[in-house]
Amino acid sequence: MKYVLIFSVVLGAILLFLLAAASGNTALFSRHYTLLLGLNAVLALALLGLIGYQLWLLTAKLRARVFGSRLTLRFLLMFLPMVIVPGGLVYVVSLQFLSKSIESWFDVRVDSALEGGLNLGRTALEHLLAEFKVKARGMALELSDKPPAQQVALLNRLREQAGVDEALLLSSTGMIVASASMGIGRLIPDIPNPTILRQARLSRGYTAIEGEPGKGLYLRVLTPVAALSLTEDERMLQLIQPVPQSLAQNAEAVQEVYRDYKELSLSRQGLKEIYILTLTLTLLLTLFSATALAFLLSARLSEPLARLAEGTQAVARGDYSRRVQVTSSDELGILTQSFNSMTEQLDQLIHAQRASAWAEVSRRLAHEIKNPLTPIQLSAERLQDKLSGKLGSEDAAMLKRATETIVNQVGAMKNMVDAFSAYARQPAPTLAPLDLNALLGEVLGLYEHASALARPALQADLPPVAGDPTQLRQVIHNLLQNAQDALTGSANPRIEIKTERSGDQVRLRISDNGNGFPEAIMLRVFEPYVTTKPKGTGLGLAIVKKIIDEHKGTISVENLPGRGASVIIALPACNAAAKAA
Repeated sequence: MKYVLIFSVVLGAILLFLLAAASGNTALFSRHYTLLLGLNAVLALALLGLIGYQLWLLTAKLRARVFGSRLTLRFLLMFLPMVIVPGGLVYVVSLQFLSKSIESWFDVRVDSALEGGLNLGRTALEHLLAEFKVKARGMALELSDKPPAQQVALLNRLREQAGVDEALLLSSTGMIVASASMGIGRLIPDIPNPTILRQARLSRGYTAIEGEPGKGLYLRVLTPVAALSLTEDERMLQLIQPVPQSLAQNAEAVQEVYRDYKELSLSRQGLKEIYILTLTLTLLLTLFSATALAFLLSARLSEPLARLAEGTQAVARGDYSRRVQVTSSDELGILTQSFNSMTEQLDQLIHAQRASAWAEVSRRLAHEIKNPLTPIQLSAERLQDKLSGKLGSEDAAMLKRATETIVNQVGAMKNMVDAFSAYARQPAPTLAPLDLNALLGEVLGLYEHASALARPALQADLPPVAGDPTQLRQVIHNLLQNAQDALTGSANPRIEIKTERSGDQVRLRISDNGNGFPEAIMLRVFEPYVTTKPKGTGLGLAIVKKIIDEHKGTISVENLPGRGASVIIALPACNAAAKAA
């Protein structure tokens, strides 16, 4: 959603920029205006579809009472007016401004001024052409009084007297009889084409204002030169005179502006539609982008709140191990950190209360159960001694079996009572600098002939930990025994022991490739009487955790991918323990 929104906003900004440039009718973009308009329309429809989909999702979440959906609706209802009101106001004002501006372009006075300028230029050119025609007739009249031989010599003098740029005397067939021009660099005179000659003969003359690229505007006049006798051919005099450069430029400028003005006048309605469509698409893209942004922001705010709500519900169910991921450093992040700190304190607290309660239960059970165990055992043995000689062989055998059962069960109960006593009366540890690798070496020496292969990976140069060697030896024995029990029946039993330094702590990891911990007891694995063993008391890991807690350390368990489990213990190094103390 986030990346789609960013892409749509960037693409929309680019397309709107190109569309606005094309609205100016520039040469670069005008031919692509339809394509740009279509692309903007497609993008607007795509954003509309995205918003429709988000609204459908929001409706479904509201019906399902999903946490955060009402917050999203509130954000949307607050955010949209902030976009619609100013956006709509700017849209209406812009439409009014554009409409009045376009109409002002086509004011009557502007139209009259342009037409007046155009007529003025035409009148000036027609006046020049009329004067030029008078000069041509005067020159033709003088030439008609002279014989053909003298006409050739007289042509240049008449041209100079009239101030004409170029004069050309043509025969009836269009052949050049004589030519005269102001400049000597022009070798080939401008001969009229057959159409112009034919029109000049039929109309007894030809006048025109012509233009060529690079040459500008010029006047062309053809007038017949009467013959002295009926036997002579009628000749044609052509005069060419360039229009003054300033007048030509002004006339062309007025003509070009007038032509553009007429084109704009014809496309007035089209211009309005173009600008209205551009403004409408701009407003829609802004509105759709703002709506999508509102969904995105509400989702970013409601997501951490939803995680906090799930965490509080877990705490209400009694699960104090839930931690919420901190994704920001703002007030929500501070709130999330406070929640994690609270649940953490409620949890090494609830565990302390449970441990204290179980210790009290164990102490009382040990006291209440241990006292009658010895008399029961002694009474059973005394009964066997007194009655075995007075009974028959069959009854004596049955008495012996019953007595042995009583003695064995009393022994089992004594072991359980001893475990209760060990948990309830665990002495406070005597902390001293301890080489954890050396202690592991001593304990592992006792497991050389064990069925499971132990693979130690002990990091060298570990700092000493603050620990009680007797209690930590008990921890290691307990964990190794649990690992061996978990590997019963495995085809390739394996135990891995690993130590490493982690900041101010030393970590011990004991892993096996057994069946792992059932997911149902993962959160209660360190509680008393929680066990997966048929004959276990469930106090082993509870005693281990109590010892590690009193060493200011931490302990956790995890199931390995595929098969097996790990117990991870972290003990503070001596310098860290001294600082904590």
